[in-house]
Amino acid sequence: MRCVIARFPFDLTKNGVLESMKGIKPEQVTGESVIIGRRTYPIKQVGQVITRQDRRDFSAGEVLRAMTQLGFTCPGPPRTAAPSRALSPVQQASAMLGAPAA
Repeated sequence: MRCVIARFPFDLTKNGVLESMKGIKPEQVTGESVIIGRRTYPIKQVGQVITRQDRRDFSAGEVLRAMTQLGFTCPGPPRTAAPSRALSPVQQASAMLGAPAA
């Protein structure tokens, strides 16, 4: 499949991407990702390996679009726990003092 990443045309195949990523250790996923084989890689790491370009030269969306068209699974960013509600100054002071003795 022919695709354009960072204004350069690339002829990518699913087998070619699998071969390129063979032996590459996945970095920690903090944003968009792609599942290649049994491993989950950050999308920018995959883009860097298959295009041999600096990560700043292309967007995650360009690589994400190409990987999706090749048939790879691209889950969304990892979910984080919902931030806990911040205590008001009065509630924080009350918690620091503790409950009154009975």
